[in-house]
Amino acid sequence: MRAPLIQILLFSLLNSGSIMAGLVKSDTEDFIDWWQHTVFYQIYPRSFMDSNGDGIGDLKGITSKLRYLADTGITATWLSPIFQSPMVDFGYDISDYKAIQPEYGTMQDFEELIDTAFELGIKVVLDFVPNHSSDQHEWFKKSAAREPGYEDFYVWHDGIVQENGTRVPPNNWPSVFYGSAWEWHEGREQYYLHQFTKEQPDLNYRNPKVVQAMDDVLLFWLNKGVAGFRIDAVNHLFEDESLKDEPLSGKTGDSLSYDYTEHIYSRDLPEVLEMIHHWRQLLDDFSAKHPERPTRIMMTEAYAGLTQLADYYEDSNGVRGSHLPFNFHFITDVKGDSDARDYVYNVEKWLIYMPRGHAANWVMGNHDNPRVASRFGPASVDAMNMLLLTLPGVAVTYNGEELGMVDYRELSWEDTVDPPARNVGEELYQEVSRDPVRTPFQWSSETNAGFSTATKTWLPVHPNYLELNLEAQKAANRSHYQVYKDLLELRKSAIMRVGRFNIEPLTRWVFAFKRSYPNFESIITVINVSDKEQLVDLSEFLSQPKKLVVEVSGVDSKYQPGQSLAASALLLAAREGLVCRLV
Repeated sequence: MRAPLIQILLFSLLNSGSIMAGLVKSDTEDFIDWWQHTVFYQIYPRSFMDSNGDGIGDLKGITSKLRYLADTGITATWLSPIFQSPMVDFGYDISDYKAIQPEYGTMQDFEELIDTAFELGIKVVLDFVPNHSSDQHEWFKKSAAREPGYEDFYVWHDGIVQENGTRVPPNNWPSVFYGSAWEWHEGREQYYLHQFTKEQPDLNYRNPKVVQAMDDVLLFWLNKGVAGFRIDAVNHLFEDESLKDEPLSGKTGDSLSYDYTEHIYSRDLPEVLEMIHHWRQLLDDFSAKHPERPTRIMMTEAYAGLTQLADYYEDSNGVRGSHLPFNFHFITDVKGDSDARDYVYNVEKWLIYMPRGHAANWVMGNHDNPRVASRFGPASVDAMNMLLLTLPGVAVTYNGEELGMVDYRELSWEDTVDPPARNVGEELYQEVSRDPVRTPFQWSSETNAGFSTATKTWLPVHPNYLELNLEAQKAANRSHYQVYKDLLELRKSAIMRVGRFNIEPLTRWVFAFKRSYPNFESIITVINVSDKEQLVDLSEFLSQPKKLVVEVSGVDSKYQPGQSLAASALLLAAREGLVCRLV
């Protein structure tokens, strides 16, 4: 039999200790920290639930739906930004890091949300946006006015005066959101750096006062009871002090496109890792001072190289950083036409590079990328959730993926509000807009999908809500939601927490992986990623002929939970996934 590339003992990865006989005692006893095997459910507050009829989701709306999360089996949620903001980038431009955006509610509303979540056993993680503030933040106003102590809170430069007397930006750096990364400020008579919109000036982390100010923000929210932070765009925190031109990438001749240069001076600098270590120490110190509370954690967002992300976990000197550097490979490296080898390769490479003693994580979707049903096709929804939720470690689900919600690609230019889409104009907006993945959650077939009683919602509801909604899926005999819920129930088992893991492509289009532990029945996940029916033999993969008993099957599967199947001749429908027990 061909030896698998990976055969990992998850408990060893998580605890870096020896395994004692009989350690796994029951399905209800935990041996790993809360965050190492949880499912983080990302809520986009603006689109989740509107409690006051203004067409915008809010904190009271989230609180009213926390019971839904608990009933589903979710024990941790990550909230996209809720801080005070002019909403140029819908919360990622913060004007006060210690205040709640009025559209979303009050600090009392937030405290009630935390209390309700605690009662339901749900931990709350906040989106922290440290790279930049809003240009409406008091810090920026004071910096622009050169007030003492704030002069260097942001990255300022005189620019370059050309021979003809024209003043131009100091270098060729483009913004992520199109256009120059530099904006002239008339009051200060200097350029300031903004790697995103011009209303989002970059903070200067070479200034210790900025670091201290952000530490204070983190401690403020930790004392409010949050379980940790998802840190946005962390690899953009530092720029090379030389501010040199970046080399051209050759990908495009459009100097305003982010793809125009290789970002060797404006992203992924070594100092980023030092800041991650700094914040990890802050969180560890807080957890040590409050041993009665759960471990406080950090998740980091960076679309970066694999070796760099591995260093975010732990560097070559053994210094620990991010608890969970987000793994976006199911978004960036696997597509609807990928074959079984692509899936296996992307699982294995993460586990190979991840240092021992850490938890793997898998992100299947988020508010910046097309939904699972739109990337892989509606027929793949159950199989992709099976993949996400039966792999070892942490899973991250974007709200609505449990229902198989799809992108609203027909959204009009008039209804488009996403900054990158507005920047490129009406002809190209559909190619870059993130609005289609941010439409309101589809709760029911009532007006506005039960999201709001408003005449007009901030983004239109997808018109398919009449058929695709939570209420209908709860009532159906089989539904994506019920499959998702069954998978969360299965994750509670000891084998899913601490079982060994190995994965192989069985054919070009079918792959399987196994979770096993001595004296426990193994769990097998097998997935067909093709558009055609596939017949596979799992005998070699399972080492010896055995019988499979279905644990979880998809909405359109001909197989039923509890049904026995022959491992030597398993027929899978197009895009079908199955989770089975090996007996």
